[in-house]
Amino acid sequence: MNLNNLRPVKGKSLIETPSSFVVFDIETTGLDSFENEIIEIGALKVKDGKVVDSFDHLIKPSHPINSFITDLTGITNEMVENAESIEEVLEQFINFIGDNILMGHNVNFDINFVYDHAEKYNNHILNNDFVDTLRLARQLLPKLPHHRLSDLADYYNIDKTGHHRALKDVEMTLDVYNHLLEEIINQYGNIEKFKQKVFRNSYRNFNDIKPQTTDIDENNIFYNKNIVITGDFQNMPRKEAVQKIVNLGGHYSDKVNEETDYVIEGSKKSKFQKNAKSTKQLQAEKLISEGANIKILNEDEFMKIINEPSLY
Repeated sequence: MNLNNLRPVKGKSLIETPSSFVVFDIETTGLDSFENEIIEIGALKVKDGKVVDSFDHLIKPSHPINSFITDLTGITNEMVENAESIEEVLEQFINFIGDNILMGHNVNFDINFVYDHAEKYNNHILNNDFVDTLRLARQLLPKLPHHRLSDLADYYNIDKTGHHRALKDVEMTLDVYNHLLEEIINQYGNIEKFKQKVFRNSYRNFNDIKPQTTDIDENNIFYNKNIVITGDFQNMPRKEAVQKIVNLGGHYSDKVNEETDYVIEGSKKSKFQKNAKSTKQLQAEKLISEGANIKILNEDEFMKIINEPSLY
């Protein structure tokens, strides 16, 4: 499944440090934007570095919230019983964000949910560009073992009370962003030098990348498999994606051939890619038609695997 076809005018993931934007977070009943529902949206509008407005709404889902989600978020069925519908809340949220740059932590997840639900329920196409603090943190703090919002909150001594409620996570994300701005200045002097470093690392030979751990689970599906990446990722630079693959015991390659096991499609079209399908994707499809056992995964599937490898 090609995500560019699913969300053809989705905004761009930016490496920028805007002073005006809307930082937001959602809580959902699961991970699948087509099967699961949004049950809360929280947001803060920032103008010239200062919070000027807020948005905080629960949403009544069409199906009961299960106990796992309630335990995770603290949102109960009783809390949403008299809440507004997804159509009503999304209409208000669309008006709230306007054409502002959006920001969030692992925001691609939130963007996909809002894009799909706004298209389905409000006949609205979300095309705002966005900044992902997870992407910034991975670049600026490569030695941290994990870059979840809670990990960064611990690193920067940010209060986590109320974590996993939308507005609280928004407040934590904004606090993290302000700390990351300081990291950029301290490490690079300015955003332009930081951006040059990020883009320089995006296009190089990664075949020499070595595992960062000796504790590799041989049961994960990437172990000892030959893996090719085509296109660019919304969630992380290609170098980091290759590192994740190698850490799981996979073998990265630049070329698709009969020995390829997986082709991972990034959801961003490469700047070198002229057609709807990349050369690597077309080669994989040709080999599959000839009997090769190659599996093509989209970026969402890839992210689920590297985030929860024990489940696959």
